[in-house]
Amino acid sequence: MRVLVTGANGFIGQWVCRALADGGIAVRGAVRSADVQWDIPHGAARSDRAVVGALSDRTDWGVALRGVDSVVHLAARVHVMRERADDPLAAFRAVNVDATVHLARSAAARGVRRFVYVSSVKVLGERTVTRPFTEQDVPYPRDPYAQSKWEAEEALAVIAEKTGLELVIVRSPLVYGPGVGGNFFHLLRLVDRGVPLPIAHIANERSMIGVRNLADVLRQCVMHPCAAGERFLVRDTESVSTPELIRRLAAALGRRPRLWPCPRTVLMLLAAVTGRRAALRRLTESLAIDGTHVCATLGWVPPVAMEEELRATVAGYRRFV
Repeated sequence: MRVLVTGANGFIGQWVCRALADGGIAVRGAVRSADVQWDIPHGAARSDRAVVGALSDRTDWGVALRGVDSVVHLAARVHVMRERADDPLAAFRAVNVDATVHLARSAAARGVRRFVYVSSVKVLGERTVTRPFTEQDVPYPRDPYAQSKWEAEEALAVIAEKTGLELVIVRSPLVYGPGVGGNFFHLLRLVDRGVPLPIAHIANERSMIGVRNLADVLRQCVMHPCAAGERFLVRDTESVSTPELIRRLAAALGRRPRLWPCPRTVLMLLAAVTGRRAALRRLTESLAIDGTHVCATLGWVPPVAMEEELRATVAGYRRFV
């Protein structure tokens, strides 16, 4: 078996390639340019890389798809901290919808058997109130990124129905682990620097997934016969509140957690004044997932405990800073 992994040099892609190689699967890493560093996973016999250029609806996938059995599509336009596109939705659609559809059609035309698409829990919404999200919930994307992911899911389902391509959609929450960047890295830095955080009384529930757990379930989605045609929500075994996450990160960092109580109304006012409402929502609202369907269907059990992955994340952070 040979699997093409797009975004192979990214934070998640590197771990996915490693998990596939550890399972005895040959990996072809799709990268944007010849200058991009992508280390072939140790022990990955017959693995190589393919330079495909920028993702668009005109990308030439001929060489990359040659001899490939399955595709794991990770590459995407993700959240932009300071959006500069005149039309953000159009920018997200160009990569996350048009380029994805083109890749899937190219894969089907070349006889690829299975297409594993990594989507986002955000297609279901930004928060949960009374219960965790399940696969049966009606999508409610609230921003251009989530909208583009949902449109890609729908377009891929049409292609799969018409061509027989086995489609597996994996909706992921926030991913953390060694090498993580973005908001999780910024939170780590705040905790490490001892910045006081006024959220001691927040009692929310956040589902996340460690990068090694995500890589492992994606490997299962490539190989398991029961994965075909499924949409899966994936998560670690446990979910945590934001204050509990901060306490665990502080313990791993050898720091004292600097949490203090503040009324939510005051927090909302401060967030409005400083223009950080979205950041506050991520810290205080719940976004929980029911991950039982993927476990029951594939017999999957997350192999890495959250505590272990948080320690590994901190170790990776220490090497960086």
